[in-house]
Amino acid sequence: MKNIKKFFKSSPKYSIKWSNYFDIYQNLFKRFLNKKIILVEVGIGNGGSLFMWRKFFGKKAQIIGIELNPDAKKLEKYGFKIFIGDQSDPNFWKNFYKKIGKIDILIDDGGHTNLQQITTLMQSIKYLNYGGMIVIEDTHTSFMKDKGFKNPSKFSLINFTILLIETIHRRNPMLKKEINFFSKKIQSLEYYDSITVINISKTKLTKSKNLENNKKLRNLFDDFRYRKEKNISTHKDDNIFLNLIKQKVSKRSYLYRIYENSVIKKYIKLLKE
Repeated sequence: MKNIKKFFKSSPKYSIKWSNYFDIYQNLFKRFLNKKIILVEVGIGNGGSLFMWRKFFGKKAQIIGIELNPDAKKLEKYGFKIFIGDQSDPNFWKNFYKKIGKIDILIDDGGHTNLQQITTLMQSIKYLNYGGMIVIEDTHTSFMKDKGFKNPSKFSLINFTILLIETIHRRNPMLKKEINFFSKKIQSLEYYDSITVINISKTKLTKSKNLENNKKLRNLFDDFRYRKEKNISTHKDDNIFLNLIKQKVSKRSYLYRIYENSVIKKYIKLLKE
């Protein structure tokens, strides 16, 4: 298989990527290799990554770069299409997609601010072909306070994607919510160190259906999920009151929720260490 890190190192122009990206991209993009695709990268700098992408995806791929610096236009002599513009400007994206049409892969390596990342996502998603993906780099900025990012905040890219997670779950009828454009378009989201991936579905998605096999055996199924716990394991450090709740209270009750939350708080504390 083609080695993307090798192409990064051999690129004739300067570029910078985090070391963990290459294994992620090696696996993430393998189904696009040697296919006729359109890839757009935001924030190309001196253009080093454009050469890497072309080598990795093959001659059939059209590689397009977006950059603030007008000097990036010089890279067109190497066969790339270059557009100069501000990724946080919706009008730039409208004009861009009017010229380019639909694309297969969008890589956002631009300015990494909340507005830039979210605008790029929202202005682009309807122009992604079925089976395509949006890859947002440097998403650690959603947790950075310095360098002007002023995160964590409710307006960060990561918190915004949590809203997208809710929209894809609308496909489950148990939520009793109407599906929207994002519910129909987004298959899944993936999170890595400093990379967030939005996978576009291969077809328009609809509500999920609950399927059963061997329906004649349904009445023999005994659901233990909400039963009171008669026999529980204890430890000398356990809270006596909480153990009593486990034994005497229904798992659907408010008191049992108190017990659940007390346990989960301990796990949350471990994550923050």
